[in-house]
Amino acid sequence: MKQLRKWSRILHRDIGFFFVGATIIYGISGIALNHLKDWNPNFIVSVKKIHTNEDFSKESISQQKIQRLLVKLNSEDHFKSYNYVEGGSVLRIYLSGRSSVSVIPSSGNVTAEFVKKRPLFFEVNYLHYNPNSWWTWFSDIFAGALILFAITSLFMVRGKKGAWGRGGIYIALGIIIPILFLFFL
Repeated sequence: MKQLRKWSRILHRDIGFFFVGATIIYGISGIALNHLKDWNPNFIVSVKKIHTNEDFSKESISQQKIQRLLVKLNSEDHFKSYNYVEGGSVLRIYLSGRSSVSVIPSSGNVTAEFVKKRPLFFEVNYLHYNPNSWWTWFSDIFAGALILFAITSLFMVRGKKGAWGRGGIYIALGIIIPILFLFFL
């Protein structure tokens, strides 16, 4: 039992140090993804509305007019393309990234949506979604390490504060609470 406790401490410590970065990545992205109803963790979307007197009808559209409009909007994004949607009643201008501008030629109303990657969160969420097979392998190894991390923690503390004492109560609660959520939510 003494050897098991010794190796549990060694593995627990070394696994913990090795995977501290992955733990932070999955922790941050997990919190962000838990709150999708409250915000967009990947992108910052800002909306700007203006009015223009310039004619943006199909017959008079030009790239110069679009460029002037982008200057008026203080757009940092670059023009990519445009088309008319909703039966030709709305001009949709597509910009670099995911940004776009909608113009209603009949009224001159302009709505611009500027989309920027949210720093840090975009990157950690990208990793959380397992972007390729190499990262999937790393994530699987990390998941296995978390299981080993949990198991080794059972043998680290002995006595009334260990797994057979107060620690056992916490272990039971950690199992019971998720099961209760499954049944009652």
